[in-house]
Amino acid sequence: MTKADIVEKVAFGTGLTKLETEAIIEGFLNTVILSLRDGNGIEIRGFGSYKVKKKNARYARNPRTGEKVFIPEHYVPVFKFSKDFKSAVDRGMKAKEENQNN
Repeated sequence: MTKADIVEKVAFGTGLTKLETEAIIEGFLNTVILSLRDGNGIEIRGFGSYKVKKKNARYARNPRTGEKVFIPEHYVPVFKFSKDFKSAVDRGMKAKEENQNN
């Protein structure tokens, strides 16, 4: 599913235009990015939480050449799904499997 697909589904479900919906979704995504960039976490109950994690400097190997490569310290965004989210996906996938097997 692409961002355009999400915009279309949300617009259909809310009755907003695609243009309005796209602006809202872009605003949400930009807010998440800016918040994480500033070092703030985001928690959306029933969905999950975003935070920034620091990765220490380390040496790694280039899998193609085997050459040792230094990777400097850096920060990465991480997302942790809520228990409700995980269980909803699990139930949905199990129901889908069950329907396919019948």
